[in-house]
Amino acid sequence: MTIGNRPATIRTDGRRPDQLRPVTLTLGVLKWAEGSCRIRVGDTEVLCAATVEDRVPPHLRGKGTGWVTAEYSMLPRATAERSQREAAKGRIGGRTHEIQRLIGRSLRAGTDLRLMPDMQITVDCDVLQADGGTRTASICGGYLALHDACSRLLAKRAISAHPITDACAAISVGVVDALLSLAEGGIDEIFARQREVLAEPPSPRPVGKA
Repeated sequence: MTIGNRPATIRTDGRRPDQLRPVTLTLGVLKWAEGSCRIRVGDTEVLCAATVEDRVPPHLRGKGTGWVTAEYSMLPRATAERSQREAAKGRIGGRTHEIQRLIGRSLRAGTDLRLMPDMQITVDCDVLQADGGTRTASICGGYLALHDACSRLLAKRAISAHPITDACAAISVGVVDALLSLAEGGIDEIFARQREVLAEPPSPRPVGKA
């Protein structure tokens, strides 16, 4: 890909294909949440909050284990054009459902749920500004919010050991003209998606009777 006199290895924001966008992480940004983190990746910004509750889903009651789950949402003006709040529609969309399940599974993968018996931690990820990579930013910020909440539980001796066993992070990778690019954002992400669509093979034509 060549745009003007810019070489194919340089993206619109001047980054190399293997270069991440600037990342800023701020812990403890919310007064009431047990754990919180605001993450900014380029122009994408997500607020993550972890809430501790003395309950677990019905299928885990009495089993001596805990649970970690996540919810994901986007402010109406997080994008270039206003989107309707999903609460106003009465149900969450398929994209939102898929993203929050991904976040929850990612966070549980690095958590020993047996060390937080009969506790549920819900990690809320609210996108303040979207410019690509919102789900990966939510996983990174959500992990730090979860870790912060667990550290506070341990400090209060509400749990006997820290349940976080592994670090968790995520990054997006785009493909433009067979070239892998980390952390696509803005016009680069749009271009990568367009190229992905164009690269899809055509559907086979049905074979009819002669």
